[in-house]
Amino acid sequence: MNRKGFTLVEIMIVVAIIALLAAIAIPNFLSAQMVANTRAARENIRNLSAACERYAAANSGVYPATLAQLATFMDKTGSYCADASGAATTFKGYQYRCALAPGSYTLTANPVTIGTTGTVTYTATTGGVVTPL
Repeated sequence: MNRKGFTLVEIMIVVAIIALLAAIAIPNFLSAQMVANTRAARENIRNLSAACERYAAANSGVYPATLAQLATFMDKTGSYCADASGAATTFKGYQYRCALAPGSYTLTANPVTIGTTGTVTYTATTGGVVTPL
């Protein structure tokens, strides 16, 4: 007799192997995603800070008061911060806040969920120093 198909035992073995592989792969994927979010936040804050410093260099030491003034000095298109309202903008697991004033600026990136979306809070203040908290 010619049998076609798989037995229940064969199917259960395949399911068990797939479950084992998923149990190994998913935590590694989540960890890699968290590291990527953290690195992206550091680079975004660094880019925003560099743009503020470039603006000040081009405008006799006066820092931008709005994101619209800063837009032409950004390396990448778009901004990670909300405008003058002070509300946080969420991007890739981090909330960004930008406090801009003609004499100074403070940029902050906080993880939305510590331990899941990121582990480090980054700040940059007048002078362009990015500091992890």
